[in-house]
Amino acid sequence: MQIRDVMSMNVTRVGVQSSLKRAAELVSLSQASDLMVVDDENNFIGVLSEGDLIRAVLPDFDDMIEQGKDTALAFANFVETGLQFGAKPIVPFVIKDPITLSPEDAALRAATVMITKQIRRLPVVDKGKLVGTVSRADICRAVLAGE
Repeated sequence: MQIRDVMSMNVTRVGVQSSLKRAAELVSLSQASDLMVVDDENNFIGVLSEGDLIRAVLPDFDDMIEQGKDTALAFANFVETGLQFGAKPIVPFVIKDPITLSPEDAALRAATVMITKQIRRLPVVDKGKLVGTVSRADICRAVLAGE
């Protein structure tokens, strides 16, 4: 079984020139944990995860504890930092050399990589273009449910 047989072609994409605010909106609307970053010609640039978005604005709690700040104030600072970061570009937070698959790769390779590297979804790239993604759920559905 090849990746082309199990991959999803309905992919949540974000343009490389997008802001953190736009990326956060897409994560929220799509409920995707990872956004595939592409340029205007659908060339694959990298991956931006919801975790990367949160880490971009997350305060260092150890520093806040040392400074004696309470969690309510810390949360208010977290929200304020998020609002300030919203206009910033996503580029510094994009993983630019992620593991990718080709449509011809074996589904077993995807399953092995996702489990050993603790990755939930991998981009599928053909000749530099993003053509889809494959997730753990896609593999489970194909292998265990026979779909």
